[in-house]
Amino acid sequence: MKKIFTVLALTCSLYAVAQDFERQKMDSLFKLVEKYNKGMGSFAIHKQGEPVYTNTIGYSDISKGTKANAHTKYRIGSISKTFTAAMILQLVEEGKLSLDTRLSKFYPEIPNAESISIEDLLRHQSGLFNFTSEDAYLDYMEEPKSKKELLAIFKAQEPVFEPGEKNDYSNTNYVLLSFILEDVDGKNYAQILKNRITQPLNLENTYYGRKIDSGNAEAYSYQKKKDWQPATETHLSIPLGAGGIVSTPSDLNTFFTALFEGKVLKPETFEKMKSLKNGFGMGLFSYPFNDKKLYGHTGGIDGFNSMSTYYPQEELAVTYISNGTDLSPNDILIGALSIYWGLDYTLPSFEPGIEVSREKLEEYVGTYGSETFPLEVKIFIEDETLMGQATGQPSFPLEAYDENKFQFTRAALKLEFNPEAGKLTLFQGGGAYELTRK
Repeated sequence: MKKIFTVLALTCSLYAVAQDFERQKMDSLFKLVEKYNKGMGSFAIHKQGEPVYTNTIGYSDISKGTKANAHTKYRIGSISKTFTAAMILQLVEEGKLSLDTRLSKFYPEIPNAESISIEDLLRHQSGLFNFTSEDAYLDYMEEPKSKKELLAIFKAQEPVFEPGEKNDYSNTNYVLLSFILEDVDGKNYAQILKNRITQPLNLENTYYGRKIDSGNAEAYSYQKKKDWQPATETHLSIPLGAGGIVSTPSDLNTFFTALFEGKVLKPETFEKMKSLKNGFGMGLFSYPFNDKKLYGHTGGIDGFNSMSTYYPQEELAVTYISNGTDLSPNDILIGALSIYWGLDYTLPSFEPGIEVSREKLEEYVGTYGSETFPLEVKIFIEDETLMGQATGQPSFPLEAYDENKFQFTRAALKLEFNPEAGKLTLFQGGGAYELTRK
């Protein structure tokens, strides 16, 4: 549910439909990621609804030494929104809602509720503030929140733009859609998900989550410092249908295949769901892949990261879910797809980071900012690891790769410090930003 500065984007080239692929090379990619401790998780490719490749690396529970396997279940974060959108659209098909139904019918206390439609919520064009971006969110995210408490939080936050004016990703939209689902269907979100999606599609490993139970083959998530450390565990009463579902890559591939095959929604409804306005569908996004267009969603919650994509023309579903990330899942997915399609792809070479003394790390500590950069970046030391944290976002570990130079590979982020001048330069997405220590 939280982002580190940028949204992951998938770019690659597609030349031919793969009838077969270098399975040994695919295996080698995941072996390298595991060997160099660059990630943990599960990957699956389905074609025409049938599995053609699966792989699992790392641990589901490091404290018990439990290796992950094909049945390991992970929190999928914002891919939950695709499920929620599909169920809302089922209510529209049943005449219980319309895309023009106003939020004020259910929650008039929410700012601009009389002007916000169901479609505005689905397309992230409501203008409602993204509550997970508020600094206070990090203080309560692991504690249970009632519907009343969440609504009070939403009510108190000022809108960031007028409904329909533009699109801006906000988890608030999909928590409200979850509440509306419960109000209209008369059941809790978990039961609605079971009745409408998981039972009809026989998704045995997909459900609305609860406290993680490794005895139920559920994975914990981890953050990479010098080694893997347990990540936070968001209480799933907070994200609901915005990020509270647990699943496996195979189940997600089955879900996306069924969605595109018309087994979840009527064809005319699904066309509306995947139609884009300013790049936003209803619980779906589109990603370029050379001259092809693929659809799907990404997710992130605590130390979990997930990516599900579907290629309509090839009837191909691909999902990667990670519970420990030191290399961007996007990079792993690009590598796997490049191998699958037989593209020119060189397996990654991971060079170990350099050691930096505690005394030297302390020279970088401080809070950095700039009038031209929207966030402040706090640099601190935790467990002998240099850490960074931008305003309203989770902390992240930094690895030294040269003198005064550090990186967070998962977000393709690099920081170059000038401790004598009290400055750092932040590099990401082709941009460079000079920040000064306060």
